[in-house]
Amino acid sequence: MSQRLLALTQGDPAGIGPELALAAWRQREERAIPPFAYLGSAAALAKLAKRLGLQVQLRNVGWDEAEACFATALPVIELDNRLPARSGCPDPANAAGVIEAIERGVDAVEAGQAAALVTNPIAKSVLYAAGFQHPGHTEFLAELAGRGRDKVPRPVMMIWSEGLAVIPVTIHIPLAAVPGQLTTELIVETGRIAAADLERRFGILRPRLALCGLNPHAGEDGALGKEDAAVIAPAVEQLRGLGIDASGPYPADTLFHARARGRYDVALGMYHDQALIPIKTIAFDEGVNVTLGLPFIRTSPDHGTAFDIAGKSIARPDSLCAALKLAARMAAAESRAPA
Repeated sequence: MSQRLLALTQGDPAGIGPELALAAWRQREERAIPPFAYLGSAAALAKLAKRLGLQVQLRNVGWDEAEACFATALPVIELDNRLPARSGCPDPANAAGVIEAIERGVDAVEAGQAAALVTNPIAKSVLYAAGFQHPGHTEFLAELAGRGRDKVPRPVMMIWSEGLAVIPVTIHIPLAAVPGQLTTELIVETGRIAAADLERRFGILRPRLALCGLNPHAGEDGALGKEDAAVIAPAVEQLRGLGIDASGPYPADTLFHARARGRYDVALGMYHDQALIPIKTIAFDEGVNVTLGLPFIRTSPDHGTAFDIAGKSIARPDSLCAALKLAARMAAAESRAPA
């Protein structure tokens, strides 16, 4: 079992994922990038590197050879589905290769051939056009993780940076639907999963969770909304009853300045933008999407496929590099955690 090697999927090959992988490998020494194997096509990657004027040595390898060659060549785990992709031109014909890379990456981490999974961005619309049946990337990973288990794990999205980590309790739903979807049970389950992974995979002995209020001023004692007292405050009490250091609900407009951020390890926002606006303001290029609650470690850059700039050599690898380094850090923490 490799405790260091990471599995990196190609993402959508028409997006910026392949060139970010090339850039991360080229900057492996200066950025202290942990060893990774790229799930994709060596021929397509070589063609892209040549077009971008990049000197990159590539090597088709098996999982057992990848870590040893990383210092001198970018190891590639060749896919069976490897149609040539044109940068910036999304095509449903690429869907089979996108899906294969994800499936084989999950297989590798579950078999112990890789310590963690790092996924490059995909385009859901492209996959939907090819008949993809899952709501998104994370749900597909959860279903793969559920194979052979009694139930599918519930994934929790955390966006992490060195200065701030946030979790949106509700995610991709209209703002008007949030009060109806937000329940005490959902908040407690999200907080429980977050605390467990922060302890096991981040090495935080007793994670501190700060919960945002839903309404302005956290409801102002009911004058500005009832949900904070009726839904969120009971969730805080239940989390405390489970031995989790949870506090709140706090007014969201005073929770993200520098002094406040020092009082918690992760902030739970009640809806998408409440959580993501602060971290994208503070760490737009360095944020990492981390999926908590899975039986394996998964990180991803906190950006999309960027078809508009793909193949133009202007995409920045900062978020991918941060995702690779965080995955390695989490794997190391998990290896030290009690069984």
